[in-house]
Amino acid sequence: MICLLILIVSACGKGASDKASGGAGNLQKVSLMLDWYPNAVHSFLYAAKEKGYFKEQGLDVQIQMPADTNDPLRLVAAEKIDMSISYQPQVLVARSEDIPVQSFAAIVRHPLIQLMVPTDGPIHSPKDLMGKTIGYPAIPLDEAIIQTMMKTDGGDAKKVKMVDVGWDLIPAMATKKTDALMGGFINHEKLLLDKEGHPMRTLNPADYGVPDYYELVLVGSEKGLTAKPEVFKKFLAAITKGQQFVVDHPEEGLSILLGHEEKTSPLEKDIETKSLQILLPLMDAKDKPFGSQDKETWEQVAEWLKSTKMIKQEVKADKAFIDIGL
Repeated sequence: MICLLILIVSACGKGASDKASGGAGNLQKVSLMLDWYPNAVHSFLYAAKEKGYFKEQGLDVQIQMPADTNDPLRLVAAEKIDMSISYQPQVLVARSEDIPVQSFAAIVRHPLIQLMVPTDGPIHSPKDLMGKTIGYPAIPLDEAIIQTMMKTDGGDAKKVKMVDVGWDLIPAMATKKTDALMGGFINHEKLLLDKEGHPMRTLNPADYGVPDYYELVLVGSEKGLTAKPEVFKKFLAAITKGQQFVVDHPEEGLSILLGHEEKTSPLEKDIETKSLQILLPLMDAKDKPFGSQDKETWEQVAEWLKSTKMIKQEVKADKAFIDIGL
C-alpha cells in the first residue's frame, strides 16, 4: 500500500510538472523550413524556441535549413514539411502553376532585395543604367524588377546588359565586373560590401513602379491549413511573442540566434547586429498584429506579376493568403 501510494503521488507530481512546462511530454511536432541559412531575420523563431513560447502553445518546432532555395515551397506543397518561409511573389507564381500553397503571415513587409550601385559612382537613378551592366543571379523576378524600374524612371531596359554572376554578387562588385547589382539584400550583401570598403547606394524597387511587396512570408499547404488551423494559430501566437522579445531585447535576441548559427554558414556579429537594426522596422505591422496581411498588397503584386508576364494566368489574390487570426 505504501509503495502504491508513493507511485500515485509520483505520477501526480509528474503530471503537474508536465502541465507547468506546457505539456512537455505531449508536444505536437511541427516542421519549419527556413528560406536560407539562419540569420538576423530569423531571430524571432529562435527566441520563441529558446524562451519556451512554442512549448507554451504545446508545439515542438523543428527548424530546418533548405538544401536549395526552391525546396521550401515544393516540400510544403508536397506536405513533406508543415510550413516554410518563402517570398510573396514566389507564392503567387506557385499558385499560377496550380501549386496549392498559401501564406498565413507576412514577416518582412517591404523589399529587402534592392538595386545596388557604388556610392561614389555616376548612377543615381535607374535610367542612369543605360549602357551599363547589372550583375544578378539569373532570377527572372530580378529581370522583371529591373524592367519596371527602368520604364518607370524613363529609361530603356533593352540598353542594360544583365550579367549572370550566380551568387557571387559581392566579388562581382568588388572586382568591378559589373556596374550595379540586383538580387542582393540590403541587410546582407550591402552591409558586407560596405564593410569591405565598397560603399553602396541602394535604389528601392517600391520607389520605381514595383509594388511594395512582402519580402518574406510564412507558408503552409492549403490542405494543412484547412486540416490543422489551430496548429498554425498557435505557431503564430508563439512567434508573435518571439518577435516582441527581440524588439524589446535585441542584443539577447541576437545572442540566441548566434548560438544557432550553421557551421557551414558562420555569422559575423557586427553584420547581423546592423542587419537586425534594418529589419525590425521593416517587420513592424504598426497598429496591426505581427504577421498581418493586406488583401490590397496581394492584389497589387498579382497584377504586377501578370503585367510582367511572370505569371501566365490570372491568380485570385485573395486565395493566395489566409488570415488565421489570433
